Amino acid sequence: MVSWMICRLVVLVFGMLCPAYASYKAVKTKNIREYVRWMMYWIVFALFMAAEIITDIFISWFPFYYEIKMAFVLWLLSPYTKGASLLYRKFVHPSLSRHEKEIDAYIVQAKERSYETVLTFGKRGLNIAASAAVQAATKGTGLGACRTATLRMSVGRILRQSPGRQPGPERSR
Repeated sequence: MVSWMICRLVVLVFGMLCPAYASYKAVKTKNIREYVRWMMYWIVFALFMAAEIITDIFISWFPFYYEIKMAFVLWLLSPYTKGASLLYRKFVHPSLSRHEKEIDAYIVQAKERSYETVLTFGKRGLNIAASAAVQAATKGTGLGACRTATLRMSVGRILRQSPGRQPGPERSR
């Protein structure tokens, strides 16, 4: 449990916060080399985070699993090992280049499907809300009007019976 908490802290600080600040500095100074370095880092780190979800479920029981994760994040970040750049150039870039057209087509298809799904669920939601409002209006009109009238009469009676009440428009009724 302790190694898990330390690992989360290391990944947060050294995997996200420090690189985020370094990326900010790269944008501020407009240094193209730093832009490229941090873009490669963020791409590799995003893939690491996606893989981490799966590995945490299936192999977190492995001895020194969290320690290996911490070392990997530090290796990715290190300017001496240039781990993120190495992984990006050797594996990520060639793989993405090979499958770029399929990935782009899949993304376009997913956008279209998600738009259609949102419209479908939106229409269903509006239909359900409209029918619920109509049902509430038809069922509740008689009761609601009766309760409102009863409440008004009760409040009027209480106000007229109050001993310290000043004369006003309600009293003259």
